[in-house]
Amino acid sequence: MAAKKYTLLIIPEGSHRVRRFALPRKSLIHLLIVCALVVSGLFAMTTDYILTNLDQAELVRLREVNQRQRSDLQRLVAGLEGLQKEMTLISQNDAKVRVMAQLTRPDTDTLAGVGGPPEIDNSDSFSEVQNRIDEMRRDIDMRRESQEEIQGFLNDQRSMLSAVPEGMPAKGWLTSSFGMRTSPFTGKQKFHEGYDIAARTGTPVYATADGVVSKAEIVPGYGKLVVIDHGYGYRTYYGHNSKFYVHTGDRIKRGDMIAAVGNTGRSTGSHVHYEVRRNDVPLNPKNFL
Repeated sequence: MAAKKYTLLIIPEGSHRVRRFALPRKSLIHLLIVCALVVSGLFAMTTDYILTNLDQAELVRLREVNQRQRSDLQRLVAGLEGLQKEMTLISQNDAKVRVMAQLTRPDTDTLAGVGGPPEIDNSDSFSEVQNRIDEMRRDIDMRRESQEEIQGFLNDQRSMLSAVPEGMPAKGWLTSSFGMRTSPFTGKQKFHEGYDIAARTGTPVYATADGVVSKAEIVPGYGKLVVIDHGYGYRTYYGHNSKFYVHTGDRIKRGDMIAAVGNTGRSTGSHVHYEVRRNDVPLNPKNFL
């Protein structure tokens, strides 16, 4: 059976007096409950204090991180605005070059590049800035495609210019022009398909455009003949030579020495017979001087 009262003894140090307190069982239970509540309250207050300090420190840290992120965002926005201004200049130059080159304008509106950079506020979020960066990447890809097209066009134009005959193939004097003439062999009117340029035997004959030697052999009527295929339908003929300095398949540059003036084939004297043809149609060499 549980006791109805409990005795609490208090013995002071250095004293022989003992203090005795009798506590009813209910009072002791109430006291223990009060002590438990006090301890719990102190623990809760201590825990709350610690958590509050931790939250405060985390808040300070997050504020610092947020400030750094805002600073980084502002620098990113400033750099993006600079890039967009550069892209606008590139777009305008691209449009000018395409007009000069008579190229068709691209279908994509972003390639026009004449409206100026979009405004960006420093308060924009990272997602908004990222969207603008993605847009700029697409614009850069389109610009790259345009530049590649322009580069290809210019390379093609450069190749075409190198392939179009230019100038005379040898130093001498013109003895027969392009067109109808009296044949020196029959005395009848006959169409002459090129120029006859008289010069001493052995005078160098030069290629008038870049190309590949498609023929370097003796051909009836032409004698020792060199034919150069320049591409784009152009071919040049150099006949009546005394020597070959090239072979079939050789790649030739404008100004390369390919043969020497002679009097081979059906000829009345030392000269080079020069023809310019496109798609096998004889053209007047006068248009290529």
